[in-house]
Formats: sequence, C-alpha cells, structure tokens
Amino acid sequence: MFATLAGKALIPVGLAVTGFMVVCCLILFSVISEDLHHGEIVYATNLADTVLKSTRYAMHKSDRETLATIIRNVGEQKGVDHVRIFNKKGVVTFSAKPGEINRQVDKNTEGCIVCHKGAVPVTNMGNMQQARTFKNPDGMDVIAITAPIYNAPDCSSAACHVHRPEQKVLGTLDIGLSRVERDRSLAMLRLQMIVFTVMSLILTIGGVTALLRRNVFLPVQRLRAYVESSAGLIDPPQPPPHLPHDLDVIASGYYKAKMDAYDRKNCAISVSESSEVHVG
Repeated sequence: MFATLAGKALIPVGLAVTGFMVVCCLILFSVISEDLHHGEIVYATNLADTVLKSTRYAMHKSDRETLATIIRNVGEQKGVDHVRIFNKKGVVTFSAKPGEINRQVDKNTEGCIVCHKGAVPVTNMGNMQQARTFKNPDGMDVIAITAPIYNAPDCSSAACHVHRPEQKVLGTLDIGLSRVERDRSLAMLRLQMIVFTVMSLILTIGGVTALLRRNVFLPVQRLRAYVESSAGLIDPPQPPPHLPHDLDVIASGYYKAKMDAYDRKNCAISVSESSEVHVG
C-alpha cells in the first residue's frame, strides 16, 4: 500500500489532517477550559460580594440570628459547597455547616497562606489571587473565594460593637462552589470534539480520495492500461481521450515515439525490398 500512488498520496494527507485537527481541538479545549475557569471565579466573586452586602445590615445591628440564617440559606443553594465567616483570629463564627462553628482555621492552608505568608497579613488582593481550587472530603473539585470583610466608617462608629478605625479587616468570608457541572460540561465538550474530529477526518479523507480518484488515479490507470496494451504492438492505437493535460502529453509522446519507430521500420523494409528488386 505504501508503494502505490494512492498510498503515497492519501497517507500523508490523512496524517496532516489528523495532526491539524488534533492540535486545533487541543488549543480550543484549553481556551474554553480557561474561559470557564475565569467565569467560575467571576461568578464566585460576585456571589461573595452579594453575601457580604446581604449580611452587612445584620452585622451593623449585631443580629447574629439573621446573619446565621442568611449564611445557612446561601449554603443550601445548589452548587454551593460551603459558606463560612471567620473572625480576625481565624475562628469560624458563622457557617452553613454547624459542625464548623467555633473551629480554628489553620493559617497555613492553601486559602489562608496567600494573605498570611508574611509577618503582616495582606489586606488587599485581586480576584484571581483570592480564588483557589481543591478537593473536598467527598473527593469533589471545589473552587473557593476568600473575601475580606473590611472595616467601613459605619462599622467603626457603630454603637453595638465598636471596631478601631485603624483595623482594616474585621473578618473573612469563605465561599466554595462545586465544580461538578463544570467538569461535566468539559467532559461533554471533550466527547463532542472527539466526534467532530473523527467526522471531519472521515469527510476530509473521503472527499480527497474521491477527488484524487476522479482526477488522478483513474486517468493514471487508463494511461497505464494504454501503455501496457500497446507495448507489444507495432502500430499502437490512439491515446485514450479526456486525459489530464500532463498525462495527455505523456500519452501523446508515447504514441508519437511508437509511430516514429513504426515508420522507421516500414522505411527500412521498403529500402530492403527495393534493393532486392534492383539486384534481381
């Protein structure tokens, strides 16, 4: 197969098309995956901001029951893995999971070390720096946002629980979202890309094969059959019609060479016969 014209023409085309499709699909999948990841961060950041704004009034009034209800309701939403608020000492004061309340958080964990890696905790971070991904105890992927609760003027001057104006951060909101739907979407996208690549490969190779067969392989087979059939003939037939230009030139040149040889042979015979008659 590799020695035939069809094999030498189709195999490189198939390999080239396959490589091109695979590279394009990998690049596209990587871009879409990165866009989904960025969208997750934006959504989680907006949700964290919404929770902070929703709980701000309850914090001003020191209404712990309302604040706990808000946190619990948000945690019951589909796709939310956890919602909790730490105080400045790293103790969980509110959580959608009752078992986490009053638990001390390790500052060396992935979500905390970003702010607490230095002697003085960092108080300002961008959205991308706030995000982290990990597996929860159930083995599911989670993306979490850590949002500082800043000390505003109405907080430091509140009558219920006064905070010093120089204290920049009062606590931290930590909210995590499950990545199950994202992983399911990527798995479906991966399957669709594989199917698309296989279909494109089949259609491309099929189309190229059909075109090459019509425009190259069949004319070459006709030329080969013509050469083989006329190889042992002194007076060859006319070349097959409707050949592509290059093949027609080859066939015409072969026919002309055969005819020239035939004419030379006839001339030699005529001269020989004339010499015999003259001698006789």
